[in-house]
Amino acid sequence: MALKLPSVGIVSLGCPKNLVDTEVMLGYLRREGLTLGDPDSSRVVIVNTCGFIDQAKEESVNAVLEQVRRKEAGEIDRVVVAGCMVQKYGAELAAEIPEIDHFIGLDELEKAPAAALGLPSLPRFTAKPLATRLYDDLAPRVLTGRRGYAYLKVAEGCNNPCTFCTIPQMRGLQRSRTVESLVREALSLEAQGVSELVLISQDTTRYGEDVGLGREGLTTLVSTLLGETSFPWIRFLYAYPKTLHESVLKLMAGEPRFVPYVDIPLQHVSRRVLAAMRRGGDPESYSRMFAGMRETVPGIALRTTFIAGFPSETEADFEELLSFVKEVEVDHLGVFPYSPGARVGGGRAGRSGSGRGEGRALRGRHGGAARDLPPEEPRAEGEGPRSDRRRGLRRIGAPPRGTAEAPGARDRRKAPDQRRSRRLRPASRDRREGPGDGSARLRSRGADRRVSPRLP
Repeated sequence: MALKLPSVGIVSLGCPKNLVDTEVMLGYLRREGLTLGDPDSSRVVIVNTCGFIDQAKEESVNAVLEQVRRKEAGEIDRVVVAGCMVQKYGAELAAEIPEIDHFIGLDELEKAPAAALGLPSLPRFTAKPLATRLYDDLAPRVLTGRRGYAYLKVAEGCNNPCTFCTIPQMRGLQRSRTVESLVREALSLEAQGVSELVLISQDTTRYGEDVGLGREGLTTLVSTLLGETSFPWIRFLYAYPKTLHESVLKLMAGEPRFVPYVDIPLQHVSRRVLAAMRRGGDPESYSRMFAGMRETVPGIALRTTFIAGFPSETEADFEELLSFVKEVEVDHLGVFPYSPGARVGGGRAGRSGSGRGEGRALRGRHGGAARDLPPEEPRAEGEGPRSDRRRGLRRIGAPPRGTAEAPGARDRRKAPDQRRSRRLRPASRDRREGPGDGSARLRSRGADRRVSPRLP
């Protein structure tokens, strides 16, 4: 008698880069014949975690503990944890939560089927400090959602030393994919009915530097994609102030299919605060940069984000930020309260005495999307062990303090929602898709729960 394979559901947390990893794991699961289902009804649940900042780590820990509770109640058979938290905190999680069956690091996405099946040959956890692999067009992938866009991950890792960011400590240094590999995957996405291609990585404006394409690597890539594909829209996320080359803007001005939209997180404008962040810059240079972008690309939509309450931020620094916001009038502005990342330089600097109040002031006066979470509901009687365990994990994930909501309805001047938590389940097949053509989609269920500061 044939072995009945379990259904597998995935809860995907964090950024679009993490979502692509989820879609690759789904591809490997489907390749091995496993059924992809809703986490609420599947017998195996994979939680793809985010470890970017304390709020993200807390959300990930909560999501894992929820699945552990369901396993203890007999609702599911296996719990698998994947993603950034595994890469950096896997040893601690393995010790603190023995109910987790397997851990999948960032370089182990192809092990998702073995973990879901509980194969005894697969180690429960394999320690590896940094990710070094680069998945390409040969990796299987199942698209999620029914929107008209899909993400194309052009690189992994990051070379920037920002003191508030742990990405290089998990995903390693930047590793760019080849143009040829990206074109092949883009053509595959186009064949599946995708209308908008969104190029992503941690520092997309530095794409190609490590593979000999120089500072115009992103321009070369977009030009090639425009010539080799027929996507009506191609856009990229995210720009870094120091590495956005003028050739990108010139191409954007002359190519109507290259969406005139730049998401360029500045994080602050005070020279002193930016120096503490190890970023550089000042209000004058940023004002000139925005003016130049608008001159080169008339009608361009500009989005940026700021961190309020960074350690050592003063009232004068904050007023400088307010003045800049009033002067440049960007199209989309996100403001986020500082949330420390463990073992990162900025997290050791102490807290600004006025940061939280200033964050509220900026959000209130200038329409930022950040808001405070409601207090946690009281624990039900008998949940003491879970509460104790949660306290024991504080060094991995801190208590929730603030959050932000993603933008609403999108048009050409708005990018796809960029940070979501997703509970994925199969969607009905589109009428344009033939049976067994490998283009089954999954859809996102539930509202946005968190948007973290977006970093280049």
